[in-house]
Amino acid sequence: MRKFIQRALAKLPKLDQEQIRHLLIAVAGENERLEVVLDSMTDGVIVTDGNHRIILTNKSSERLVPFVTSDLDEKILWEVIDDREVATFLKESLLSGERVEGVEFTLGHSGSVQTLSFNLMPMVKDGSIEGSLLIVADVTDRRRREARLRRAENLASLTTLAAGVAHEIKNPLGSIGIHIQLMQRSLDRDGCLDREHGLEYLDIMEEEVERLNGIVVDFLFAVRPMNTELKQADVNAVIHDLLQFTKYELQEGGVQVVEEYDDGVPKVELDEKYLKQALLNIIKNAQAAMPDGGSLTVTTGFKDDQVTIAIADTGIGIGEDMVGKIFEPYFTTKEFGSGLGLTVVYKIIKEHGGDISLRSKKGEGTVFTISLPVPQKERRLLDFQGE
Repeated sequence: MRKFIQRALAKLPKLDQEQIRHLLIAVAGENERLEVVLDSMTDGVIVTDGNHRIILTNKSSERLVPFVTSDLDEKILWEVIDDREVATFLKESLLSGERVEGVEFTLGHSGSVQTLSFNLMPMVKDGSIEGSLLIVADVTDRRRREARLRRAENLASLTTLAAGVAHEIKNPLGSIGIHIQLMQRSLDRDGCLDREHGLEYLDIMEEEVERLNGIVVDFLFAVRPMNTELKQADVNAVIHDLLQFTKYELQEGGVQVVEEYDDGVPKVELDEKYLKQALLNIIKNAQAAMPDGGSLTVTTGFKDDQVTIAIADTGIGIGEDMVGKIFEPYFTTKEFGSGLGLTVVYKIIKEHGGDISLRSKKGEGTVFTISLPVPQKERRLLDFQGE
């Protein structure tokens, strides 16, 4: 239709009144179809021109967005928003010209509370911003469902962790109980406790108490919310700094470290302390899987708005039947270990909005791959071609 109108306009001086009438009817019909489509959408749609003035809205936008007036034509968008926080966000985003996705606000509306997701996309033509497209979605029900699901998952996870703790503390408690009984028997039999045996019993009980304390500390870390402080950082630099810290221990174990960084990787928002802890846990697992030495290769990359970190070892690998359980609490393939190390890794990566997976084969090593989202302002603008 657009090309038809452009051709008709080029021939306009040659058109008679009847042809012009048909052209106007066609244009009116096209506009009516556009309005029907827009008004049928459940998401709110607002289009502004290059001066941030409203040129198009649909019914859902007028229902969802708190406007101060019903007369929106040619009004500057942020000046007609009846919410200071939303208005400030829109003003800053529009003036910056950046693409923004999934920014959510919780608003009181008609006696109820709604969670709205704002997606703002600059419309670029011939290298300059011609306007902006704002899409507003009501995600209230989705967030409620997600909250219910998280509560159910947290309860299930807490139940699993509690069962794991109960199992883990049995052995140290049993050991402490046995040595207390041995001390009592010595006292009942001889009326006194041999110093050498007494110190031996106390040393063992002290070790078991420390073990219990470690179990409790790991449990609390696994269940407590993490207070992450996300700041933009260079992933390559963070990893290199960590490997410099661990290289001597790895070298002592006969592990050769290979670093393969993609210099084009953009910065990501992360808590350096927690990310290093997650990576260190993976590296220590890799080292334990290579008791006779081997190779540890750390690679970074960038794909589909995700920064990837791959940590590959040449160790003993993990059986296929165990791969699906590796992030579960208290699951471990090692003789000594809390079984919470990779659970903590999983939690840290999820707190960063990322994901983690692994590939492994018995006798061929293991590869952990971490994906972290790139901040929105690092992403490209929406290329809008108005043809």
